[in-house]
This record gives sequence, structure tokens and C-alpha cells, in this order.
Amino acid sequence: MEHSLSYVLVTPYTIAKSRTGGVLARLLSRLDIELVGAQMFAPDEYFVTEYARLIRQHYDGDTKETNELLASYIEQNLVPSQGRRHRTLLLIFQGEEPCRKLSEICGPVHPERRTLDSLTGESIRDTYADLIIDSENGEQVSYFEPAVLTPRLQETANLHMKMFANWLIDEETIVENIVYPSSLNIERSLVIIKPDNWRYASSKPGTIIDMFSRTGLRIIGMKVHRMSVGEALDFYGPVKEALKSKLAPIFGKKAKAELEHHFKLLLSKETEQALIDSVGTEYAVDQFEQIVEFMSGRRPSQVPVEELNQPGTVKCMILIYEGENAINKIRDVLGPTDPLKAPGGTIRREFGSNVMVNTAHASDSPESAEREMVVVKITENSCQDIMRSYLARLEK
Repeated sequence: MEHSLSYVLVTPYTIAKSRTGGVLARLLSRLDIELVGAQMFAPDEYFVTEYARLIRQHYDGDTKETNELLASYIEQNLVPSQGRRHRTLLLIFQGEEPCRKLSEICGPVHPERRTLDSLTGESIRDTYADLIIDSENGEQVSYFEPAVLTPRLQETANLHMKMFANWLIDEETIVENIVYPSSLNIERSLVIIKPDNWRYASSKPGTIIDMFSRTGLRIIGMKVHRMSVGEALDFYGPVKEALKSKLAPIFGKKAKAELEHHFKLLLSKETEQALIDSVGTEYAVDQFEQIVEFMSGRRPSQVPVEELNQPGTVKCMILIYEGENAINKIRDVLGPTDPLKAPGGTIRREFGSNVMVNTAHASDSPESAEREMVVVKITENSCQDIMRSYLARLEK
């Protein structure tokens, strides 16, 4: 069966309540379709009006009452308020029957009344959504929060994504919708949820985001990314010299000791330095190449120059966190580079394997965060291109 695209929108309320990680964990661990795009954005009046109109005017396999409930929710809760647009998260999935599969995991809207005991927590909406019916007022809905929005039919998904793709053209990829009383300690931190978390269907990426939520920081940017070899070389460039200075002496001296033991002779200081400069340095460079290969999927020494900037073969997720003392807060929850030395309750202690396969990266300073955001092109997002390419293919 041909692969199709569909989407999930995580609502502003769900994001504000730091439930994004929990929602993503459900979606990633229980679906055999792939997350191919993610973008944090802030709807304006036009987006809200057009989205609500599409929901009202096009049958999506549900009742008119449900469509009206969803359209009214969008008009009331996605629209800017008090002069501020609100963060909403677009997640794009690709695979066979994505609309059916996403609808099942998100759960029905259920405009009819349900008893408390009938809720099982199986779907995202069972866990995170709310629907309160006022039976004394003619069975009217007195409170409704769907947690996520997703279409049931592929035709509807295509209509929505066409509107999304057109609207996103002029939108920034970083949501700047709040002015802080004092900006002195406000920082941004770049976080990468590394490729080892994406090798198979797993709740880990969502759980990691959920653990970061304890910092109280706001996610203002997100994207699914395949780091090119060129980007990885640039991103980890500062690490290369550090590895040389740290590892070359250690392995140069080890090489000297092995040679002395094997040949039963004493080598001079000059020979030791030569081994540091040769064997030790080559070992450090190999370690650096392994880091680049881990992040991009390809070993830099084996990649032709003309292919350095091609998207990598492995996937990661990039997030931008903002708030007071963001750098230290994120790194405290992440834990030190070596998972074996990380305190209990930290992300690396929970999910890391070694100093390279250590689950996530986080900026170590505001200056590093700025540099890293440039390297991974955080001001660019592939979501609109993914939707446009897919829709163009349908029209052929």
C-alpha cells in the first residue's frame, strides 16, 4: 500500500500543561508509522478561521455535532488572546493508513456523555482530554479540551495540510510570543534527542521531553532533522581538539608501554612523544569520526566532498528551550556526559549507554547555543516542504 501523510496538532493547552512529552511518547511507541516532521508554531486569526471553516465544511467521518464542537474549540482556543499568539505543535506522520492509525491512538472526541468509570486511559484523549456535559442544561457541553487534533479521513488530511503548508511559508520557526519582566537571566538552550532514540518504535523521545519539562522551561522550537556529515563536523568541531589533547597522551603512553613489554626494551621520551603524535592522535581522530558517524550515519573520511551536505541517514529531534537559567536547568536534568557517572533521576543515567551513546545533547553555554542553532539551521523547518512534496505527488 502507498504511503500517505497525516498530522496531529498538539493544542496550546496541552503544551502549556507540559503534556507534550506524554503525548509524543504514546504516538511514537504505539504506531508503525514514522514521525517525519515537527514544528512549533503560533496560529493567527487567519489560520484559526480557515482551519475551523475546513472542519465545518468537509465531512470527516464524524457527526456534524462533533465537527461543530471541534471548529468552535479551534475558534475559541487556538486564536490569539490578549494580543498574544499561542504555541501549537504540528507533528507529521508518514506510512500506511496514517489517518486511521492516528485517530485510533488519539481516541474519539466523544461528544456524548461518558461515565468516569468508562474511561480507561488507553487513548491520548482518555488520558489528557476533558469533556464535561451539563445534563441540567439540555445535555450541553460545558467544557471541552481535546488535547490533540487529527483528521479521520485522508481526503480531509490533505485539505488541511494544503492550508498548513501555504500558511507556514511566512511563519518563523521559533515562537517568540512572550515578553519577560526581566530578560537578564533568560536563556535559550539547544537540545538534540540523539539518533539512538529513533532506531525503533519507542516512548523514549517523549519520555525525555517529559523529563525536561520538570525544568519549567518553554519549548519554543522543534524539528525532526537528519544531520549531514558537514553539519556534524561543524557542530562537533570544538570537540576534536579537546579529544586530541585528552586522548592522544593517554593512548600514546599506552602504545609505548605495550611496545616496551613486547620487545623488552625501554623507549625514550622522544619516542613516547612520537607515539603520542601518531598513534595517540590517530586514536583521537578516530573517536571524533565515530561521533560524526553516530550523529549523521556516515563516516566523514568515507564521504565524497560533494556529498558532505546531503541529509544524513539517521534521524534526531532538535528542540529549543527558553527561560530563566535555561542552560544549567537543562544540563542538570540531562546529567553529565558519562551516563555511568550521572546521578539517579537524570536522563543520561536512565537512558544513556556510554559517553557517545548518551541519549541527548544540550548546549553548555548561551554562546554555544547560538552557534549550534546556526549550524543546524534552526530557522529552517522541513514541514512545509514535506507536505508540499506529498501533495504535489498526488496531483500528478
